[in-house]
Amino acid sequence: MPDRHTLAETEKAMSAHVSDLPLNFPAAAAVSSLYRAANAVRVHLTNSVLRQHGLTWTGFVVLWVVWIWDGLETRRAAENAAISKATLTGVVKTLEARGLITRRVSETDRRLVHLELTPDGLSLMKELYPIFNAAEAEVVAGLSPRSVAQLTNSLRSIVTELETKSTAAMSEEAS
Repeated sequence: MPDRHTLAETEKAMSAHVSDLPLNFPAAAAVSSLYRAANAVRVHLTNSVLRQHGLTWTGFVVLWVVWIWDGLETRRAAENAAISKATLTGVVKTLEARGLITRRVSETDRRLVHLELTPDGLSLMKELYPIFNAAEAEVVAGLSPRSVAQLTNSLRSIVTELETKSTAAMSEEAS
């Protein structure tokens, strides 16, 4: 048995195991495909771009969120990178050791730490992001411009819906 299964093999195996359950099969196929696509893209971009710059996916995402927001408090950086604060701590230590990011403790609240890119970190992102974006373009090269726009709009709709639900749930908890 192979270590990795194709999308078609996985969908066939899933269908064999759950076909008698009362499920929404189109939703299951859509989310499964979304998950597999996200992982395939992550692996591709890590192998084709990030690894040669000595970065992991998570390290790149942390650099990117700190870069686009011109610095972030650690809690916000973890939220924006969709990682735990514990994971962020390890990633920041690695990036800091490479001279790409700095930590600055808040003068008003010593519990708060602000992250900023160093000049080397800023230079790396300005050099790396166009290369990363070219690899992103390769990922969608087989789609028409219209299909890329439709895919983007569909994915944005999913994210927006989940963000709305998350905000509503947090509001209910606070009540």
